[in-house]
Amino acid sequence: MESHGDSGVLRSRCRPVPKMPTFPDLDEPLNGQLSPGKHQLENGEIRITSNGRLEMEHVISKKLQLKRKAEYLKSDLMRQFEGQVSDFMDSLIEESASLEPAPVPAVFSPPLSDKERSKLRHFRPPHGQGKLFVSRRSLLDELFEVNHIRTIYHMFIALLILFILSTLVVDFIDEGRLVLDFGLLVYAFGQFPLVVCTWICMFLSVLLVPYSLFHLWAQSQSHSHPGMYSLLFGSVFLLYQALGLGFLPTYMAVTNSVPPASCFIIILEQVRLMMKAHSFVRENVPRVQTWAKDKTSPGPVVPQVSQYLYFLFAPTLIYRDKYPRNPVIRWGYVATKLLQVLGCLFYAYYVFVRLCIPQFHSIGLQLFDLRAMVLCVFNSILPGVLVLFLGFFAFLHCWLNAFAEMLRFADRMFYKDWWNSTSFANYYRTWNVVVHDWLYYYVYRDFLWISQKRFRPAAMLFVFTVSAVVHEYILAVCFGFFYPVLFCLFMCFGMMFNFILHDQRKGPIWNIIMWTSLFLGQGVIICLYSQEWYAQRYCPLKEPSFLELLKPRSWSCQRGLMGN
Repeated sequence: MESHGDSGVLRSRCRPVPKMPTFPDLDEPLNGQLSPGKHQLENGEIRITSNGRLEMEHVISKKLQLKRKAEYLKSDLMRQFEGQVSDFMDSLIEESASLEPAPVPAVFSPPLSDKERSKLRHFRPPHGQGKLFVSRRSLLDELFEVNHIRTIYHMFIALLILFILSTLVVDFIDEGRLVLDFGLLVYAFGQFPLVVCTWICMFLSVLLVPYSLFHLWAQSQSHSHPGMYSLLFGSVFLLYQALGLGFLPTYMAVTNSVPPASCFIIILEQVRLMMKAHSFVRENVPRVQTWAKDKTSPGPVVPQVSQYLYFLFAPTLIYRDKYPRNPVIRWGYVATKLLQVLGCLFYAYYVFVRLCIPQFHSIGLQLFDLRAMVLCVFNSILPGVLVLFLGFFAFLHCWLNAFAEMLRFADRMFYKDWWNSTSFANYYRTWNVVVHDWLYYYVYRDFLWISQKRFRPAAMLFVFTVSAVVHEYILAVCFGFFYPVLFCLFMCFGMMFNFILHDQRKGPIWNIIMWTSLFLGQGVIICLYSQEWYAQRYCPLKEPSFLELLKPRSWSCQRGLMGN
């Protein structure tokens, strides 16, 4: 901005200084008269009483008056200064979010102050606009610059070393060898060439089909009967989403009995690409409709293929033609994050080997027993919490930051300080910001738009239902059985805690309650899914019916029915 423009902005933000309050001047006699029995010297400074004592009340009162004037002036000037600084910072944040990124983005700038970081954290785009991307670092990257926080990271590394040593010692004592066996890891990532081929087919189809359909639909809006073309191309797009991208990868994974970790890669990429294709169409259709109504240019504004291709790799699910970009790629940072992902993978492997497999492999599978279930849940809390932390750190921090760095993607707010949440409502918003943004803008807000901003509780229930169904779908396909534990936790306890532990709950006690509930939930998930996993292998059904496939096998499988 030019200098005269800046001065105009600053002048427009300045408030008029209010008049100073008037205080009675004690130099003049009250009501124009002197008190009885007193007289005043010519200099007006000292009054002498009738008994000859010097009276200092006049001087003291004048000093108190000046002190009150100074305090009022100080407080008023501070209020004006803070108000102008606050307004200036708000306008600066809004303008920086809407303009092109600066030559030196915030990722390489000095750390922000607490007040500036608070403003960015609570900043909301103007009503009617979508998500605004700004240059900012991930929160853990900032926290790891503090030695006290980095020590916690070192503690987790020390625990990994102890897991490795424990495995070596147990193998040496039990089997007399010092060879690390990674058979479980090899099994979990089996059929990897098939996974790569499936991913390439999915990616190419998402690159070609949605973009081509949207381009043809945009061109058809200048012809007659645009509504008929919209219905045609919309139906083809939905059919592609359901069959080409939804059914075929799932069918391939199920029919080929792809192992769990490899299946997770396929299904998670399937869901990610479906969400990206929806975002691309959802963000660009209103632009073409606006052009068709106004006809302000010769042709509709259609994004370039390079912009769509960048979006398919970018660590966000909200489409924009441009994102804030960093000037350079720090390849050392990329290598560090990828090594941390690999370390988390081996960490999770040792958690299952040392804490899960010994417990569930030898567990006495029997009909439901409350005592055994309670012990199982509490014994599963530690591995469940470790898997939760590892999944968060490996994917939401390391993996997304590595790809963001390679693409020079500058907005690194993939998560917020979810660990400080005092309510589950805030936890859901801050745990995974990438997915939350998609659900908020394309499920919650679109539901309110269709219902004309009525039925807000129904919109929230619909968001929870979509999230629960997708999570349960992923686990059912990857594990090879249907056991709706996560769905029930989402829809029952998740909804209940969302209203009980709401945003009005403040204070440390609510953070403790949130963590306690989260730990118990992780214990339930690890316990029940692990029991069902071994029951599926110990008690296979020869000719299962549809109802038997839906019934959890762990409810009827007993050790007496097991084979070796």
